[in-house]
Amino acid sequence: MRYFIHLSYNGANFCGWQIQPNEPSVQQGLEKALMHILKENISLTGCGRTDTGVHAKSYYAHFDFEEMSIEELKQLRFRLNNYFAYDIRIISILKVKNDAHARFDAISRTYKYYIATQKQPFNNDFTYYLPRPLNIEKMNLACKKLLAYTDFTSFSKLHTQVNNNNCTINFASWEKKGDLLVFTINANRFLRNMVRSIVGTMIEVGLEKINVEEFCKIIEEKDRASAGVSVAAKALFLFDVVYEKGIFLDF
Repeated sequence: MRYFIHLSYNGANFCGWQIQPNEPSVQQGLEKALMHILKENISLTGCGRTDTGVHAKSYYAHFDFEEMSIEELKQLRFRLNNYFAYDIRIISILKVKNDAHARFDAISRTYKYYIATQKQPFNNDFTYYLPRPLNIEKMNLACKKLLAYTDFTSFSKLHTQVNNNNCTINFASWEKKGDLLVFTINANRFLRNMVRSIVGTMIEVGLEKINVEEFCKIIEEKDRASAGVSVAAKALFLFDVVYEKGIFLDF
């Protein structure tokens, strides 16, 4: 039987979701917990990678195990939540079709990035402090331009093991919420480092170091060296992952 684990995590103490040599990862911790509880080696497949220090409000991974009842799944969720400290929370464990895939069946993913325009004594761990004034109107014009492109090589980490750098961006926008500027972006897939380098480049638009036309030229050059710096990971959240409801059983 195949199951989806729906979880959230604080990425501050992890090298990301995926197992890395000699580094603590969310995948490693969760597989160890499942082995301890289920008394069997469990292999998890995640809905994607997250970089070191990036957080996930909503993340999915799948695994295979013998059929469990709804009550047994609730008990497994309870025991997993007791196993971890506060940095990992298991939201639910769901039965899915046997061919359901946490990564390949995801229709879209949404990320949010948080910039603080004022000091955040109680929220510094999850925001990027930038007290300089930004032109949000121009940044949102740049957001609209993103939707016209599919090749985002300029915003991708170099030498990654992917077949192509094409993504379909469905939505991108900046919004001011009190002392925070919140960037929301939704796409069918994301490249490594993509959101953080987009934000870094858009900050240059907001600071009026480059204009929207130059932002477009950076995308068209397909050269990571042309884009802005990757901003801090601590302010980035994988916010949502969407699947067709038909893959879930007893949902």
